Amino acid sequence: MIPDRLHEGFARFRAERFERKQRIWQNLAKGQKPHALVIGCADSRVDPAAIFDAGPGELFIIRNVANLVPPYEPDGAHHGVSAALEFSVKALGVPHIVVLGHKSCGGVHAAATGGAAGTQFIERWLDPLKPVLDEAVRELGEDADTDHLCDAMELGSIKRSLERLMSFPFISEAVQAGTLTLHGARFGIADGELEWLHSDGRFAAVSPDNFLEA
Repeated sequence: MIPDRLHEGFARFRAERFERKQRIWQNLAKGQKPHALVIGCADSRVDPAAIFDAGPGELFIIRNVANLVPPYEPDGAHHGVSAALEFSVKALGVPHIVVLGHKSCGGVHAAATGGAAGTQFIERWLDPLKPVLDEAVRELGEDADTDHLCDAMELGSIKRSLERLMSFPFISEAVQAGTLTLHGARFGIADGELEWLHSDGRFAAVSPDNFLEA
């Protein structure tokens, strides 16, 4: 039986959002053409569609623990993120990919503190954060506190994921052809701030006021 809160939410969706935009949903049933792929964290507090105020069909979204891009591993195993990447680029032709991290990331904290040790799947999934942790320790020193380590790791992980994206041949080919652009960003849960990665390697806050006034 459907849980009460899910049932209530579905009822509101059908009565309000679906009815108002029924024509949009009918058109979407014929196909999708999202303007960006967002690789975000599975954290329930960080919803890419809400952050970018996106409607149905606008964003193709991949969510996983710590918004990681896994290594390119064409080994015949089951790779959910890699399959979604391939579908979004080769089948949907998205022009933008955004790796969207966030502050107070539990996955990053687990990697920094060893909190995932002994887990069946999480510890292995967080392997790509090991070199990110090493970089943060070299930069901040071995006596750095956990908060500063995690802050540096959240940003460093986004950069590393962008590097791994380029290891996928179909992505690097699209980037080189000029049909795909890669981006990195971090969202602040408490302050609503969005930091965007610039070409010089710095993250800078995005100002919504400047755009709304333009």
